[in-house]
Amino acid sequence: MKKSSKKPFMAASDYGQSLAGFTVNLLTADLARALILHRDVLRVELLHEDEDLLIVRGYGADWMVHADHTYDKHPLLADTRSAPRRGAGVELRLHGCDPDGAAKRAREQGFKVLDGPRDQPDHGLREAHIIDADGYVWVPDVPLL
Repeated sequence: MKKSSKKPFMAASDYGQSLAGFTVNLLTADLARALILHRDVLRVELLHEDEDLLIVRGYGADWMVHADHTYDKHPLLADTRSAPRRGAGVELRLHGCDPDGAAKRAREQGFKVLDGPRDQPDHGLREAHIIDADGYVWVPDVPLL
């Protein structure tokens, strides 16, 4: 069920048809909290924000965060709600996002930092693992010098 009365930055059908390659859609129980993580912690560009949806761009990618209520007629919502934690076993990596700054901002905003920031020489990266309010694990990383 859509709640938004805001005019989208682009018609949904036009935006959908503009996407290519790999994209991610996330469901959230708390869109306002997701907004804080994306805008204030990960520092991505907001292309669109309303009561139903965030469309963000950062680090060479676009992705969408949908409020649970927008999937009220979709079987994915019931499946998501029955899981012990959304996003378990999935890393959402943001290459080029400073892990030290993101981890600091995450702690300041009350998000859990699962690991790091720390150097991962085997990967050639410095990274942190941040758990958002829905349990998704975001991994900002930068190349080791």
